[in-house]
Amino acid sequence: MHGPELTDFFAENGYAVVPGVFMEEELEDLQRDFDRIVAQLVASGEEINARWTGTEMAEYAETVVLHTHNVQQYSAVWMRALLNDRLLDAAEAILGPDIVLHHTKLFQKPSEVGAPFPMHQDWSYFPTMKDTMMAAVIHVSAANEEMGCLRVYPGSHRLGRLTDSDGQLEESMLLDYPIQDATPLEAEPGDVVFFHYLTIHGSMPNRSDRARKTVLVQLHAGDDDVEPGNQHPNERLALRGWNHRMTRSMANH
Repeated sequence: MHGPELTDFFAENGYAVVPGVFMEEELEDLQRDFDRIVAQLVASGEEINARWTGTEMAEYAETVVLHTHNVQQYSAVWMRALLNDRLLDAAEAILGPDIVLHHTKLFQKPSEVGAPFPMHQDWSYFPTMKDTMMAAVIHVSAANEEMGCLRVYPGSHRLGRLTDSDGQLEESMLLDYPIQDATPLEAEPGDVVFFHYLTIHGSMPNRSDRARKTVLVQLHAGDDDVEPGNQHPNERLALRGWNHRMTRSMANH
């Protein structure tokens, strides 16, 4: 899926699975540096378990998901991955010619005890003025249902900003959008799953004997920006085209 077909599908459904964005030879380097980042995180002694709290997570107290922001600050290989032409061509079909990086996140769901993510929207964590924010999930490993792949409610981005939709404490997502009824988005290594930050999404636990490895790349259009006062990590890097909202004070921050 690419070009106008991708544009139309994403607009209608709020997500798209684009296969084979990263080639086998590229994946070898990405997998090596992904594992190196995880090893460095574990050795650091920092708190790196990003398992969520909330009603839906009560039964998963012993699960784990390893996490860090901004893989490009660890690895030049991952910095180059953000400039991959096939990745940015797909992003351009959705966002237009100006593409800005907000942040990246590494997630590793370990085998057998990989933590789930409750159903939620992302908008409340980094709301943007024009709601163009979306994620591009780079699959370093395969992700199937047993491994806790991403699940979405197609078209739910058209509901707009729902209240109590952050997935942390409230039961509204659990009751109105049960994870069992969401559409699983299975993927192979090198595939990229795009989804709008208003799309309701989550994932099941990883009960397989393989780790699920992904890097989520949060992007927005160049004429959009995060609402003032937001404290989430924000790289503000123009990956393609132009950042129309950049100012001297932002660049100095």
